[in-house]
Amino acid sequence: MVSPKSSLGDAAFRRADLMGSSIEASYAGALSFMRRKYTRNLKGVDVAVTGIPFDQAVTNRPGTRFGPQAVRAASAQHSWGPVWPWRFDPFETLAVVDYGDCFFDWGRKQDVPRAIEKHLSAIVSKGVCPLTFGGDHYITYPVLKAVAKTHGPLGVVQFDAHRDVEPNASKDRIDHGTMFSLALQEGLIDPARSIQVGIRTCFKGEDAMAMEMLTADKVHAMSAAEVAGAIRNRLGNGPSYLTFDIDFLDPATAPGTGTPVPGGFTSYQALAILRELKGIDFAGMDLVEVSPPYDHAELTANAAATIAGELLCLKAWARGARPQEMTG
Repeated sequence: MVSPKSSLGDAAFRRADLMGSSIEASYAGALSFMRRKYTRNLKGVDVAVTGIPFDQAVTNRPGTRFGPQAVRAASAQHSWGPVWPWRFDPFETLAVVDYGDCFFDWGRKQDVPRAIEKHLSAIVSKGVCPLTFGGDHYITYPVLKAVAKTHGPLGVVQFDAHRDVEPNASKDRIDHGTMFSLALQEGLIDPARSIQVGIRTCFKGEDAMAMEMLTADKVHAMSAAEVAGAIRNRLGNGPSYLTFDIDFLDPATAPGTGTPVPGGFTSYQALAILRELKGIDFAGMDLVEVSPPYDHAELTANAAATIAGELLCLKAWARGARPQEMTG
């Protein structure tokens, strides 16, 4: 339902109700994610969107510190009304807020993981699902620490061009290519319930610490329903987490990322797979590696904002949202 107070504008600050949508000019106003209210009051909240503008763990191009800001801005044009093809407005089912960004001292890199974990723990401990925007992919490690603290070992579905698993990874290194190794070593991830989708780079350690892998060639040869079926079979019924590295998409679709790898996927393919995951109620979700300095015409930011919207639709479906009859 579109709020009758939509003419007020700046819903990011002036919104009175956490539910429902409002209409604002996409080119104006305070740019929270999907025009949700900026607040750290989590009373009655289902999902808290938060940004982690950290890119000091990259192995190639930096710039993902600008990712949360870009995804918020790109979301303005998608921020109201029923979502195609779900045919419902997720904000009629979910109370979603923009929790703002994680603060950390950029001059004390070694303190950043703890700052991220503390920031996310404040969300998860309240029974709220976090939807986190990076930042580089390293941020998923401290986020997983916070989520696993409440939910226990997690089944993980990772959409990515890279495995980001190094069997002998050291905890002393802050590297966006080793964070899943650390999470596995610490028991945050249940490898028997985890799957990596879209991998198209070489790596050390064929077993990758027992995580299943669907390489890009396999995914290209499968239907969206088949890919989703493999994900469902792997995750099972326990608590699960979804992490989406934007380089899962082909650079032709999403050029604005730090380590682009040709041979990836279109936005349609990614969205089709996500829609086939209906029914899974993820304990946490993130979207990482959007690097605006390498983007063109906001292609990557727009794709990321759309994917984030789909993740909210997944959550809304798990909480009972169903297609509405469209009129007019």
